[in-house]
Amino acid sequence: MANDTLDIKEFHWLMDMLQTIDVGLIVLDRNYNIQVWNSFMENHSGMSPTAVKDQLLFDVFKDLKQDWFTQKSESVFLLKNRAFITWELRPYLFKFKNYRPITGTEPFMYQNVNISPLASADGTVNHICVIVYDVTDIASNKKALEGANKELETLSRTDKLTLLNNRGYWEECLQNEYSRLQRYDTISSLVMFDIDHFKKVNDTYGHQAGDEVIRVVSKLLRDSLRKTDIAGRYGGEEFGIILGHTNAKNAMIYCERLRQAIEDTIVVHDKVEIKFTVSLGICEASKKIEDYKSWLENTDKALYEAKENGRNQTRIFQL
Repeated sequence: MANDTLDIKEFHWLMDMLQTIDVGLIVLDRNYNIQVWNSFMENHSGMSPTAVKDQLLFDVFKDLKQDWFTQKSESVFLLKNRAFITWELRPYLFKFKNYRPITGTEPFMYQNVNISPLASADGTVNHICVIVYDVTDIASNKKALEGANKELETLSRTDKLTLLNNRGYWEECLQNEYSRLQRYDTISSLVMFDIDHFKKVNDTYGHQAGDEVIRVVSKLLRDSLRKTDIAGRYGGEEFGIILGHTNAKNAMIYCERLRQAIEDTIVVHDKVEIKFTVSLGICEASKKIEDYKSWLENTDKALYEAKENGRNQTRIFQL
């Protein structure tokens, strides 16, 4: 009699613990019908244990992907091993609203999930236990940290005045593009350009006016780019553009369009109108070019030729 009383007490302690722990707990039978549903699940779903008892899990949560979940769970039934689902792979199993005060901006609860076998006395597994952990704070903090690191990485490779890639990162991209071209039989063109008589702009209107001219040119350049193009500020008033999958002829079309757009632009600084032009040089990649520095030097030669022949024009380097 004493043992029976102790067993009943232990059962009540166990049930009380399952109801008060701050994790979701569900027991499912072999047909995925709900047998146990604790207070966590009730509080976050708005459904009581009696309302969901013996209900098919996929009827209760219609947005739960049945094929995916049963595939995960069948291995638990058959192999008697636990299965884990992390929020990085799947943000949540059950789409519960997030009520945490610290991470209140998150729209839903991020969850880690553990699916465990519940063996009967004869060793067979006819039930599984699904434990749901609220990891919203952890997930939110990690996302914020990753976002901050990504922002720092972007800032470290971005030129502040132009919002283009800075010289170091752009030249790294150029080196990678040259290496890619050596591995694959494809084409690419490099463009270098600078603002004509830029020193005169600074001397006449001041360095703030010069900075504004650079900003305007950078904006026109950014607006002209395809997603695959890589532009950067090479230094001062000089810019570089990597035009992937583009031959010299098509690069010329692009450059002339950009050159004309810049020529048609007027910068107003301190109520003074400033007009300016650019000169551009193009070099199509070739197996004859021994390294990326030579590719850059050849493009600079084409740019120098454009400047020597009157500026406000585009020239293609000829091997």
